[in-house]
Amino acid sequence: MIPNMILQINEAVQTIPVGQGAHEISLPIMNLLIKGGWIMAVLGLLSVIAVYIFIERYLTINKASKEDKNFMNNIRNFILDGKLNSAKDLCTSSNSPIGRMIDKGISRLGKPLNDINAAIENVGRLEVSKLEKNLAGLATIAGAAPMLGFLGTVIGMVRAFYDMAMAGNNINIELLSKGIYQAMITTVGGLIVGITAYIFYNLLVSKVQNVVNLLEIRTSEFMDLLHEPVK
Repeated sequence: MIPNMILQINEAVQTIPVGQGAHEISLPIMNLLIKGGWIMAVLGLLSVIAVYIFIERYLTINKASKEDKNFMNNIRNFILDGKLNSAKDLCTSSNSPIGRMIDKGISRLGKPLNDINAAIENVGRLEVSKLEKNLAGLATIAGAAPMLGFLGTVIGMVRAFYDMAMAGNNINIELLSKGIYQAMITTVGGLIVGITAYIFYNLLVSKVQNVVNLLEIRTSEFMDLLHEPVK
């Protein structure tokens, strides 16, 4: 059985034209995806979800990281002048995590500094939690996509060997190609989706960390402001 298959492969190779007159073999992408079977459909769905999460989170985090450079200076002036309502209005109009944190701190003025700091930190944690929404799903796709690809590889190889066993002495390359196509294509597809989702995840985590650092800096500035004498 095996010698016959090797002989057929050699004959197929010998019939391939070489040199200037050789024809390039094209592999249409859609045909390859179809040969990958249902696992490629699942990987395609996961890729769409990963791209959607990345774009949506990227825009949201970018918006959260933007702030008015004069925001804290204006808050400082309002508080030192005793214009707490103006300071709260400025926080509300900013519509940002920093604004909501400072607004909570202003609403706690008059209480012990530890209580004010704790209230600000609680709001900060909630804001960070909002920014991290769906990042766990992106991490899951990064890990699950390659595993699905490997599952397709196993299924494809099982199919190839099954077809080989059922064919008896009538084995040919076309018969085995379906299973081998599925085995290789799903592996490539799973790795592409997994690697892409992994890169997306780490980019978003890095941007969230930058926002966390910014929130910590503004919290420290606000707490320092409370130690300044009121005019």
